[in-house]
Amino acid sequence: MIFETIPVGPLSVNCYIVGCEESREGIVVDPGGDVDAIVALVQKHGLKIRTIINTHGHFDHVGGNREAVVSFGARLLIHQADAPMLGRSAEIARAYGLQGENSPEADAHLVDGLEVPFGTCHLKVLHTPGHTQGGCCLYFEKEHIVITGDTLFADSIGRTDLPGGSHEQLLESIRTKLFTLPDEVVAYPGHGPETTIGHEKACNPYF
Repeated sequence: MIFETIPVGPLSVNCYIVGCEESREGIVVDPGGDVDAIVALVQKHGLKIRTIINTHGHFDHVGGNREAVVSFGARLLIHQADAPMLGRSAEIARAYGLQGENSPEADAHLVDGLEVPFGTCHLKVLHTPGHTQGGCCLYFEKEHIVITGDTLFADSIGRTDLPGGSHEQLLESIRTKLFTLPDEVVAYPGHGPETTIGHEKACNPYF
C-alpha cells in the first residue's frame, strides 16, 4: 500500500494520500489546503483518487475540499454529525483571522464500521466522537495503521473546548475504539508526528 503524509494549510494539518499499488486507486484524507502540492504527490504515484474523506469538519481539515473534489473528480465523505460544518468553514476560518473556503456538501456519510475499498485495499471507519460529534478514525487493519484525525495525538488528545466537544466522550472513544487495537498499530494523527497504540496506552498522560 502507498501511504504518504503531507502537512498542508496554515495549521499544518496532516493530509494523507493512500493508494493501492496494484490498481493505483487511492483516497485523500483531510485536504486542508495546498491542494497543488497534494495533486503533485498524487501524480507522482500515478494514483486515481476516487474518494476524499474528512476525519471531522473543522475548517483546517476541510479547507481544500472544493479544489480537491474538482481536481480529482472524487466523492466526498464525512460523518453526518459534522456535515453541517462544511458550509461554514470560511466563516469559522475568518473568526481565527485566517482565510478559508466553504466545502461542497458530502456525497455520502461515514458511519461506524463502514468499510471503504480502494483497489485491493480497504479501510474501516471508527466513529470516535469527543473532539467533534462526527469525528472518525480510519483503520487499515492489514497494514497495522490507523489515521486518528484530531482524536488522538502523540502523547496527547484532541481539544474538547470547541462546540460539540466533550472530554469524557473523547476519552471513552479512545479507550473503546483505539486502545482496543493491537499495540503495534501505528497511529497517524491530524497534526504532528505518528505514534503507536501501545505507546499511547502506556504513556499518554490523559489516561
